[in-house]
Amino acid sequence: MNTSSNVNKSFVLSVGGSVIVTSAGIDVKFLKKFRAFILSQVKRGYKFYLVIGGGVTCRDYIKAASKITMVNHTDRDWVGISATRLNAQLLRASFGSAVHSEIITDPTKRIFSRKSIVIAAGYKPGWSTDYDAILLARHNNVKTVINLSNIDYAYNKDPCHFKNAKKLKTVSWPTFRKIVGNRWKPGLNAPFDPIASREAAKLDMTVIILNGRNLKNLEKCLGGEKFKGTIIS
Repeated sequence: MNTSSNVNKSFVLSVGGSVIVTSAGIDVKFLKKFRAFILSQVKRGYKFYLVIGGGVTCRDYIKAASKITMVNHTDRDWVGISATRLNAQLLRASFGSAVHSEIITDPTKRIFSRKSIVIAAGYKPGWSTDYDAILLARHNNVKTVINLSNIDYAYNKDPCHFKNAKKLKTVSWPTFRKIVGNRWKPGLNAPFDPIASREAAKLDMTVIILNGRNLKNLEKCLGGEKFKGTIIS
């Protein structure tokens, strides 16, 4: 995204659960900063659809259930969906009257709200919140989805396991889809869900991956300025 006087004002933010809840617990300090940031951007005319992920909460609960008994994919998904909805309720409560009054759980419908902040969560088994974010953007005429994660860039391979992994600043959908594959499973830890990637590619949508904790960088991205992150288109 280059600097432009014609700046898009509506964005879907896919907020990774790792941004909200770390292994140490709920990051209240960051959430206060995030709340202040979003409200400040709303004053500048932006509208946000925040799709909240499950993150550590999701993975911990799925892991616990799996230690108790064999859990099928549908039940694993429902555990994950519940985690996203819990995180979403936390965000909705923190924004108070500034947000749309209900959590959106069906991303296939057009949302009519006077509020400039709408919060959404998981929908149904087989769907990640990344996929929900793409569908929410599609049905509400939003052209760009920004994935707020705990990484600065997506890589061509897992940098935790491969020293020669290369960060991606811009990448095409065909190339990115070869990296993430074609299968989704509950608790999958990927820069962007494979099924969501397939849908975004089909819709010719732009997805941006950046570190959700770097709010100054996010502000640059929203404003069309040079920023640190991966642009997939």
